[in-house]
Amino acid sequence: MKIVGRMAVFPALPERLARLYSLAYNLWWTWHPQAQALYRAIDPQVWAATNHNAIRTLSEVRPSRLQALVNDAAFVAAYDATVAAFDAYMAGAAQTWYEQAHDHVMPGPVAYFSAEFGLHESLPIYSGGLSILAGDHNKEASDLGLPFVGVGFLYPQGYFRQRITRTGDQEAIYDRLNFADLPAEVARDPQGREAKISVDLHGRRVAARIWQFQIGRNPLYLMDTDVEENDPRDRVLSARLYGGDQDMRIAQEVVLGIGGVRALRALGIKPAVWHMNEGHAAFLGLERIRELVEGEGMSFAEASEVVASNGVFTTHTPVPAGNDAFAFDLIASHFADYWPRLGISREQFLNFARQDQSWGPSFSMTVLAMKTSSKRNGVSALHGDVSRRMWQFLWPELDAEQVPITSITNGVHTPTWVAPALADLYSRYLGLNWMEQVDDPATWAKLEAIPDGELWATHRRLKEDLIAYARRRIRARDERLGEGASLLPGGRDLLHVDALTIGFARRFATYKRATLLFRDRDRLIRLLNIPGKPVQIVFAGKAHPADQPGQAFIRQIEHFTREPEFVGKVVLLEEYDMDMARHLVAGCDLWLNTPIRPHEASGTSGEKASLNGLPNCSILDGWWAEGFNSHNGWEIGDEREYLNPETQNDADADSLYTVLERQIIPTFFDAGPDGIPHAWVKVMKEAIRTVAPQFSMRRMVKEYVEDLYLPASQLGQAVTADHYALARQLAAWKARVRAAWPAVQISAQGPHDGQIAVNQAVDVHASVRLGGLTMRDVAVELVWGQDDNGKLREPVVLAMEPGEALSDGRQTYHMRFTPSRNGALIYGVRVRPNHPALPDPNELGLATWAE
Repeated sequence: MKIVGRMAVFPALPERLARLYSLAYNLWWTWHPQAQALYRAIDPQVWAATNHNAIRTLSEVRPSRLQALVNDAAFVAAYDATVAAFDAYMAGAAQTWYEQAHDHVMPGPVAYFSAEFGLHESLPIYSGGLSILAGDHNKEASDLGLPFVGVGFLYPQGYFRQRITRTGDQEAIYDRLNFADLPAEVARDPQGREAKISVDLHGRRVAARIWQFQIGRNPLYLMDTDVEENDPRDRVLSARLYGGDQDMRIAQEVVLGIGGVRALRALGIKPAVWHMNEGHAAFLGLERIRELVEGEGMSFAEASEVVASNGVFTTHTPVPAGNDAFAFDLIASHFADYWPRLGISREQFLNFARQDQSWGPSFSMTVLAMKTSSKRNGVSALHGDVSRRMWQFLWPELDAEQVPITSITNGVHTPTWVAPALADLYSRYLGLNWMEQVDDPATWAKLEAIPDGELWATHRRLKEDLIAYARRRIRARDERLGEGASLLPGGRDLLHVDALTIGFARRFATYKRATLLFRDRDRLIRLLNIPGKPVQIVFAGKAHPADQPGQAFIRQIEHFTREPEFVGKVVLLEEYDMDMARHLVAGCDLWLNTPIRPHEASGTSGEKASLNGLPNCSILDGWWAEGFNSHNGWEIGDEREYLNPETQNDADADSLYTVLERQIIPTFFDAGPDGIPHAWVKVMKEAIRTVAPQFSMRRMVKEYVEDLYLPASQLGQAVTADHYALARQLAAWKARVRAAWPAVQISAQGPHDGQIAVNQAVDVHASVRLGGLTMRDVAVELVWGQDDNGKLREPVVLAMEPGEALSDGRQTYHMRFTPSRNGALIYGVRVRPNHPALPDPNELGLATWAE
């Protein structure tokens, strides 16, 4: 038949349990174990079969079961306690960190745009780390009381389910989501009408419905183009996450960026800050510029200043190929009717986001995001450094270290990722409110009070849970593949609780090198079979459907699992999702990470693992480059980069085998008379103590608020005050400075070579020809730092004092410079543009250095 519509029909809830339904519509329950336990208790079989979906559990449970629960005193007590906890949470906004620390300093919420959000396994619209980070960010914003709205897509087919064949081929299966099974409600405008928006694509109008999800105290708005008024090709625009060709990719990003701005306008929401999580949403900057050009009569330059003032951009990709960039012709075909509305030409429009590639000029979404933001950040200290070098061409006159891109290292949302059994253990020894101070290192100083035996026993139970879970998953796969019946009852003879269990679970991208462990097959076999010291490895992860090399890694690992030497010792789990991730990061013994340095922007799975007591064994890349302290895990290789990838693979594999053989395996199996490996537990405790606070989402969001959101909001308010007076002034000032800058000259006198003592004063003088500018337009600075073969490292910037004006028009500056550290140092003197409204002193990228 032709289906007119779908709906979920719920049994009538008994009055005593009436709030089960409304509670299911707030995803607060996804990070509160007591709420999850409540829905699980309704019907454990339905709960498991629906992938832990609270809405479906309520719609599929037998009415008689609900009536029985009314008479179940334990269930009713759990229900009352859960509802009370939820009500206290929702009513407690005034006591949150943001309200207490900052007291409504932002005039509106942060609008957080992301192409994907990983909130829970029952909402499969996420693919990997970017989405999980976005979901965690939303949850922590709610916990901290930060006004926050998320904006993205609700993909009717979500991300694919993974099936792995007997030969290791990955099959991508797309299931259509039934929106009636999701905690989604149609978003409504301030007048109560259903909110819809539209954008223009190739001259045709494309509409989108807006769905609202509630993430604790804050809403998440997801757009869906599968609406009746759309052309069939446009109805599938939002069908799949990362599906289709370049043309569809642009179309999706137009809807996300331009449509997302219009969605917030339709809902009556006025953000104080606009945050782009990666470049997919960068078109939002153009839409905001268009609003000001058409609505306020501003020039493109003036509107750009307004938009950039409260724009924040987070880049996640440390390799050029990973950043979205489109050919000029393709962009022009989509935006031919758009740039006239911005008051600029085709060439100006395309060059605004220009990046020259080996194949020609491109329109870079990352460049567009950089230019429409005042605050930009990478996601680890190392990634910040990589990003400054990678995007230095946008500020060609600056040294890489002075490029205005900072870093905030990723963290993880503790309530989502800590195993409930460990959370209970922490509560007993760290205090009942430990999670409220999870980012305070003092909280974790109490960790030593936990007896080794209790921590080890808790970990063993989590490991047993993982093994039982893995056996069930493997047994189900064996049944699907028609594997031998004799193997099925026990789920094969694999995975044992006494073996050192190594976990490797992440996206199967080539740079993550999932097969590095197999580089020397014979050596690995020896390591897995040391008498009395068994080792086993659990792999899981998806490769993008278009990533053939990544899928080849899956085939190789599946092949290894079937070789006699590896059977039962190497396993591959299919359909990696958030549920499986929680089992793995809590139940393995060691977390393995082998990316090609410096290609891992941050990574967060290892942070989740150490929160649960798993030491990391990892390349010094991403977050581990700053998290490793020689006592909380193990390093692979050196902090260096290689020109030859094969040399790097050989060196890293040898380092991995060596650290396993000489340190990890002996430490794990060095048990005392009580059967507890105390040296290993010591590493576990150090991993928890150091990683749990520093790499928490709570610490991360607080840094976003104080380092990015508040400054951007304050600059945005200043720029828009008095009918955008400062924006107009700043745009005119920049134009004047850029025109005059070629005539600016500087010379300097000071010690050229020689030796001085630490803290010995040195006099440096400079004279500047301002080329039509005034002294207020510039800053003259002495920059000194470490000499790294002629390159400046760890720069220190000191403002020089103005002196007399010379008769020939030059202005003099001077300073007494006192080096505060020894070693090989270099210094230089520069003049740069200066304006009090610049979000970063190096924002313009203009500087003239004294020869």
